[in-house]
Amino acid sequence: MTRNGPGGSRAWHAELAWLPGVGVLPDVLIEAAGDRFTKITPRSAASALPPGTIRLSGLTMPGLANAHSHAFHRALRGITQSGRGTFWTWRERMYQVAERLDPDSYLELARGVYAEMALAGISCVGEFHYLHHAPGGTPYADPNAMSRALIDAARQAGIRITLLDTCYLAGGLDQAGDSVPLEGPQRRFGDGTAQAWVKRVEALGGDEHGALGPGARAGAAIHSVRAVPPDQMAAVVAWSQSCGAPLHVHLSEQVAENDACLAAYRSTPAAVLYEAGVLGPRTSVMHATHLTGADITLLGGSEVFACVCPTTEADLADGIGPFSELAAAGCRLTVGSDSQAVIDVFDEARRIEMYTRLASQERGHFTAETLGSALTWDGHSSLGWPDAGEIAPGSLADLVTVALDSRRLAGSPVPGEPGEPDLAVLTAVIFAATPDDVRNVVVSGRDVVVDGQHQLVEDVPATLAASIRAVLQ
Repeated sequence: MTRNGPGGSRAWHAELAWLPGVGVLPDVLIEAAGDRFTKITPRSAASALPPGTIRLSGLTMPGLANAHSHAFHRALRGITQSGRGTFWTWRERMYQVAERLDPDSYLELARGVYAEMALAGISCVGEFHYLHHAPGGTPYADPNAMSRALIDAARQAGIRITLLDTCYLAGGLDQAGDSVPLEGPQRRFGDGTAQAWVKRVEALGGDEHGALGPGARAGAAIHSVRAVPPDQMAAVVAWSQSCGAPLHVHLSEQVAENDACLAAYRSTPAAVLYEAGVLGPRTSVMHATHLTGADITLLGGSEVFACVCPTTEADLADGIGPFSELAAAGCRLTVGSDSQAVIDVFDEARRIEMYTRLASQERGHFTAETLGSALTWDGHSSLGWPDAGEIAPGSLADLVTVALDSRRLAGSPVPGEPGEPDLAVLTAVIFAATPDDVRNVVVSGRDVVVDGQHQLVEDVPATLAASIRAVLQ
């Protein structure tokens, strides 16, 4: 039996495994061939295991999805957390980092960031990418050099990527409701028109389904209603529809964004996106923090994914979103690390429940299984990987094993103990685990993390430190 060969068979024996829709079961034999699961057998005796089966101690889950990432923001961790300010003052510091990156330095930084994600149990990232061109806005010789750097970084770190190539045409809306031209570092973000954006994205070379090679696919993003005029959105939507690609958009993260949109279009951002044909079952709205009741009805009726990023929204003082109302309206929730204030999607998920408790002064809005689905099945589906996010035959062979013997999780209830429901251990993991509890990560049948050590990036902290110093100096 090969451990990592692309066409080999593999088998794992999970002490406990969460099988979505079934529950947490003991002694689960998980078999795979190549990058797909082939057979799942709970309660398998050790005597009946295939030769070479690997024992996974703890709780094994499907690989986790990080549905919203800006990799280069990782360079700001620890720098922008002090002092007073708002999202808008933070943004100016972010632009300074954006100005300094080139394809080589971005590859090194993103490789470290994606390796950090792997160590946190993440098997797939949605990279909301708008840093397209050289300083001043001049295209590189390869207009997609920055995109290819990110794809290569994910490959080197061992995780899948959906490159959400972002259309970013304007610097905002002025008081008269007119688009403000891109200026300074923003010039790197723009393609001039949506049609020019389409031309550049098509040059990435994706197939008819947006696949860019093993472990990578293209998606589309509209940065926001302040960065893309409504009459430019149709071309982006049409491209995403042509290959069934996911379509992501920032929505109502800031009150000031809503105010500018109302002044410009006499509609809320959600209504503008709806009228432009942006909203639909393949669409993910990022943040969705400041919404009206009518906005929530539009989003739910459009069956969008709502990607929330509570650690970033707290760090930037954005506010607390209407998580319960979005879910009740029919939106499927997902989570993202966004600005990389921390990379811990367990924390992102549990904050959905915790912040709702703070806002409502009541407990028990989201079950562990619902939050787990946001981390797995729903997250992967929102990134265009509906064949990932569950431990089931035919699904992509992604696993993350969380140790239960740390000081955080020691004593967690397990199935079969008197009086304990079979999801109690999942509840313990969702509400208490951190990346330090992640022991093993398998992505598409390949070992990426073993016993807490990354198998492809030898020293992740040193990689991050060196790449961040190179950007900030």
